[in-house]
Amino acid sequence: MTDGRELWERYCRYLIADRSLGFSLDVSRVRFDEAFLESMAPAMSRALAALAALERGAIANRDENRMVGHYWLRDPDLAPSAAIARQIREAQASVREFARRVHAGELRGQAGPFAHLLHVGIGGSALGPQLLAQALGGDADKLRLHFLDNTDPDGFDRLFAALAPDLGRTLTVVVSKSGGTPEPRNAMLEARAAYRRAGLDAARHLAAVTLEGSDLDRTAIEEGWVARFPLWDWVGGRTSVLSAVGLLPAALQGIDGDGLLRGAAAMDRSTRVTDVRRNPAAMLALMWHHIGRGRGEKDMVVLPYKDRLELLGRYLQQLVMESLGKERDREGNVVRQGLAVYGNKGSTDQHAYVQQLREGLPNFFATLLQVREPRRGPSVEVEPGITAGDYLLGFLLGTRRALHENGRDSITIAIDRVSPESVGALLALHERAVGLYAELIDVNAYHQPGVEAGKRAAAAVLGLQPRVREALRAASGSRTAEEIAAAVGQPDEVETVFKLLEHLAACPGSGIVADGTAEPQRATFRAGGRSPR
Repeated sequence: MTDGRELWERYCRYLIADRSLGFSLDVSRVRFDEAFLESMAPAMSRALAALAALERGAIANRDENRMVGHYWLRDPDLAPSAAIARQIREAQASVREFARRVHAGELRGQAGPFAHLLHVGIGGSALGPQLLAQALGGDADKLRLHFLDNTDPDGFDRLFAALAPDLGRTLTVVVSKSGGTPEPRNAMLEARAAYRRAGLDAARHLAAVTLEGSDLDRTAIEEGWVARFPLWDWVGGRTSVLSAVGLLPAALQGIDGDGLLRGAAAMDRSTRVTDVRRNPAAMLALMWHHIGRGRGEKDMVVLPYKDRLELLGRYLQQLVMESLGKERDREGNVVRQGLAVYGNKGSTDQHAYVQQLREGLPNFFATLLQVREPRRGPSVEVEPGITAGDYLLGFLLGTRRALHENGRDSITIAIDRVSPESVGALLALHERAVGLYAELIDVNAYHQPGVEAGKRAAAAVLGLQPRVREALRAASGSRTAEEIAAAVGQPDEVETVFKLLEHLAACPGSGIVADGTAEPQRATFRAGGRSPR
């Protein structure tokens, strides 16, 4: 076992700290050596050069022949054209002005000044705003935020029931680049229906964040929604949080969006340096590579020791896994790359899965996140000379030590306090680490063919449903799933047909009834009557 003095010297040697940001990265509890850093130097040099080219406007997503420019959002001067820089600045100004008008009561709902904001999105366009809202919101929020990030009818019903007394004072922002993504489109239609059921003019309560000329953009224009904000094809969903996608709900909530941008821009500058030992994103990417041997062989467990950052694990899950989880490299070779991410928060996990982390399968590494400031004011003593915040740090350091003692790697990221600047810096750090790691393993971090394949498969299922319904209605009496699958010309899709029939029978008003049996091959369904609930 490494003794305490050696660990201290290793900590001092590899700590990367930026006092102006109140940020530090500690990789000393990862078991790498100088030979590894030297061996990876040429590859990291190429990765940093590729990231610099990306910032200059290189085509990154060759599937769609487009640039990837989320870095320009926090520094428009980096944009490859004056037109793009102008668009970014105009969008940011429009977000600030819209929020000002809402807060001043110049824009209001039919029942009075807006008091609630309903944000509709999916994936990064929901996770980013949710993370900002939880991390930076509080008692001084100017609007109370709510989110629809799924296509769950029960979820719709619960939220609209809760909002019913104040629906006339609720602003709904719909985020969808194309306007055709099913989840936000369905939620938008449900919101519009809820306003109309309440006797309200939905258009007076709706705003859009979308690509110019998209289906959603045309709908907002035709119906006269209160506002439209731009997205661009060079901003991907998982890196969109510092566009209007995240800045708009943050501004409406009362969060300092300019602070978020400043923090991200500062981290961008820190992670452009070519000296790997002073570049936190480069060092983070190298640690991921070392721990997982460049194959993602170990999962990343994210443990933020702060309630406000509880959603960081979920946010990083999408950013990392959607970016790095690829079947093929950029030459088309099958590589099946990825880096699995999961986590909750400390010290909750002292009583959950830390037992397995220390003594179970060594198939992970931990990312611990420390916030040095426990609270803004003084703390009570829970024991003589000891506060709850002291306990929180004790649990973090205790977990770090316990993992190290049993041969488990950990990385510790620390910030002085949760602020717009520090949150912006954390977002930028991980965006850039993902980009660099993708270069090291030669995958395209900026496309998502697996997501598109899932969407196509879902569309095929939905296309089959009306044919199944009509075939059953045309039949006399009850039919098995196998009989209906044959009737619709899909004899190899019996399981899908069975699942659709089960679903329809459970939907009130569908007109499809299950005759009832536990054995799927013998179950029968018929048209007519009322389905059991």
